[in-house]
Order: sequence, then C-alpha cells, then structure tokens
Amino acid sequence: MKKILPIIIKDTLIRFTSPVEWLFFLILPVVFILILSGGTGPSSDPRLQLEVVDQAQSVLSRTLIAELENSTSVKPVIATLEDAVSDFESNQVSAILIIPEDFIISETNGSGIDVTFREQKNNLNALIHKQAVQVAVQRVANLLDVANASVVQAEAISPFDTENERLVYFESAFTSAKDLMAEAPTLVSSEEGQTEDTINYDPRANSTVGQTITWVFIPLIGLSAMLASERERGTLSRLLVTPTSKATFIGSTVIGQVLTAILQMTILISFGTLVLNVNWGSAPFAVALVILSSALAAASLGVMLGTFVKTEGQANGLSIMIGMVMAMMGGCWYPIELFPQSIRSAVRILPTTWAMQGFLDIAVRGQNISGVLLESGVLLGFALLFFTIGVWRFRYE
Repeated sequence: MKKILPIIIKDTLIRFTSPVEWLFFLILPVVFILILSGGTGPSSDPRLQLEVVDQAQSVLSRTLIAELENSTSVKPVIATLEDAVSDFESNQVSAILIIPEDFIISETNGSGIDVTFREQKNNLNALIHKQAVQVAVQRVANLLDVANASVVQAEAISPFDTENERLVYFESAFTSAKDLMAEAPTLVSSEEGQTEDTINYDPRANSTVGQTITWVFIPLIGLSAMLASERERGTLSRLLVTPTSKATFIGSTVIGQVLTAILQMTILISFGTLVLNVNWGSAPFAVALVILSSALAAASLGVMLGTFVKTEGQANGLSIMIGMVMAMMGGCWYPIELFPQSIRSAVRILPTTWAMQGFLDIAVRGQNISGVLLESGVLLGFALLFFTIGVWRFRYE
C-alpha cells in the first residue's frame, strides 16, 4: 500500500492538472445525456404543441379548444397574441391558431365560423397542425349546423317573439348538440397489437448509460497516453529503478484510474436517476458490479495499448478513435438491435457491448445481480486478458 497510494495520487494529479479535464469528466457527458435523451426524457404527452390565442373567451372558442384537446396529434397551448406571433416569426413554432374576438355564438348564429391559422412554409409539423385544426373547426361547424336546424324547426312550430329569445334558444340547442355528440358511441374501435417489440428502447436509460460508457472508456483507454508520456520523459525508467515491480506499478496505475472512473460513472448514473428518472430498480449491487467490471476492462485495455504505442500523440489519437468506434459499435449511441445480425454477433468481441448490455439489463429489463453475472464475467475476462498482455509487453524504454 505504501507504493500503491503514491502512484495513485501522482496519476490523479497529473490527469486533473488542466481544468479542461473537468470538461470531459463531467460537463460534456451531462450535456450529451440531456441532448440524446430529449431534454428531460420522454414526454407524457407525445402530441405536437399548437399555440392558441383565444381572444374571444367564449363558449364557442372553448368548444373549439376542447375539440383540439381531443386530437391525437395536436395539443393546444394557450398563449397571448404577442407571444404567439413572436414565436411564429422567430420560427420557434411551426403554426399558431388565433381565435378572434367575434368568435361567439351571437355573431355566428349558424352562419359559419372564421379563425386565423398561420403556418410555416414547407413544414410537416405545420401540415399536421392544419389538419387537426380543420377537423376541430369542422366538428364545431357541425354543432352550429345542428343548432341552426333546431332553431328553424322551432320557428316553424312557434315563431320567436324577439331576436334575443331566438338567440337564447340557439345557444341552448348548441349546448345540447355538444353534449349529445360527446355521449355518442364510438363507431370505430381500435385494438392494439400484442406483438412484442424486439427493440426495447428507453431514450433516458440508453442516453445515460451510453454516454457514461463513452466518456469513461475514452479516458481509461487514454492510460496509454499517460504511460507513453512518462516513457518519453524518462520518468518511468527512474521510477522503476526503485524496488517496484512492473505488476505493482501497472496495477497501481489501473487502480487509480478505475477509482476515478467509478466516481465519474456513479455521478453520471445518479444524474440520470435524479434528473431523467432512470429506473435502476432495487439492484444497486448489480449496478456496482457492472461499473467495476467495465471500468477494469477499459483501464486494462488502456494499459495494453500503452505497450504498443511509441508516443503520447499516437496514444491520444488512438484512444479517442478506439473509444469512439467501440462506443458506436457497442450500442452506446443507438440501439444495437438496429444493426444486422452479423454485426451484432461480431461486436460481442467489444467490452462496450457487454457493458451496455449489462447496464440496460438492469435499467430497462429489470434484472438483478444474477442477471448481469454473464456480462460482468465477460468484462472481467477482458480485463484479465488485457492486463496480462500489458504486463507481458511492458517496457520502460
């Protein structure tokens, strides 16, 4: 321990000498997790939002907005005229709906309705908004037609004494028509298919886990640059003049970086839990096991790579390239199920594939520690293999 602890402290101080390291350690991973998860995870309401300006504040305008609420594609959001126009002109929204002040029953009285719909050109979302508004307007127009027909029939039986009496009857007929339409039975029934989706994808869990693995594996593989740097400067040969074995030095280097990686992964996974509501169930020991085994595999890979590269520049370039390729092919950026079967079989030689599978088994598939023993065992096997090769090939000159 007297030899291990100083080496761990040395490597940690060297790594975090530059403030830029904190950018890659914490800030960028959090930013990418938020972006790839959709900001705050999947929305409880997947419909497109439509800003609606209700200048009438009438029974008729509320009926129209209620019809939009019933839409399966559009969700109305009440806004002021100034905000809606500003958002539209700055292209923050694809369409807006303006209900004028005269959008009241006394003004229409069965003669039709008039609203203002503004849409961005060549915008598919605007097309969806327009179709939803047309459906809602048509349903309200149908209610007005029913109320108007009722008024005509009532006048044929007994003419109204005053125009106000006629308007009161028209409003009553409109309300009755609206209530009857709401109670009308559904003529089209739908049944959800029971075929299980082969891609079990949760954007919150996938982004949290995928970015955690990406941003932890790259610096751990970057251990090669640390070894190459000390070899170039001659500090490595001076260190090994002391009674320190190769295995002790390399093991201490790996332990120090693994402890840092465990801290980083814990912070990022906690962020996903607290901010994005990623459900890790009741399997903290399973999470800890996958964290430890994946960190050991990545760090050992960095040690092995460090015995092949000659310069720090080579090591930096290769560690970033290898880390990115392994993350992409391992399913850290998008579901691995999207790959052809041949590719999915081939990438099982990558530790990122097993790390991703282990984390998702817990967060998405509800597995406990027994469900991730295979993945953890494979990752520890990778760690043993890489570490053994690294110690065997280790040279200090």
